[in-house]
Amino acid sequence: MKIPTNLKHKPVIVTENYENIDGRRAYETDAKGLSLGLAQWNDRGRVDISAKVWRYTGEKWSRQSEELPLHRVLDLAILVCRSQQYFRDAYRYPKLYDEQDPSVDQVGLQGDAMRISVCTDNACIDEDIRLFQDALAKDDEMLGERFAVLARILKEMGY
Repeated sequence: MKIPTNLKHKPVIVTENYENIDGRRAYETDAKGLSLGLAQWNDRGRVDISAKVWRYTGEKWSRQSEELPLHRVLDLAILVCRSQQYFRDAYRYPKLYDEQDPSVDQVGLQGDAMRISVCTDNACIDEDIRLFQDALAKDDEMLGERFAVLARILKEMGY
């Protein structure tokens, strides 16, 4: 299925078969494509690039399609990687986190830091963190494949 080019987001680089590789939802997802293109929020004289997940309901392109600035895509990738790394050692804590210090990491960015921590404001955190860990473990092979590809590409780029 072809990604629309007549909407405000203007695709430049596309993956139009994303439905075949959308994790455990592969072949059964409404996420039909990914694109990098000119952001829909661009103003005259200012051009931003964004990433977009294109959803199709079977009848029309969905308003739930998501458009993200590229730095947010990378920030999400950092958050996923750091979370995966955290849960490799979380078994050390009875509740999978340190109740006295729920911080996970501070990742330096732009002269400040992305502060990553367990959300202890969540009233169901003790149950939810176990469910989260189980889901990560269940998807370990699928995520590991993507981490390996990302690591290889970053290495090829000189990072």
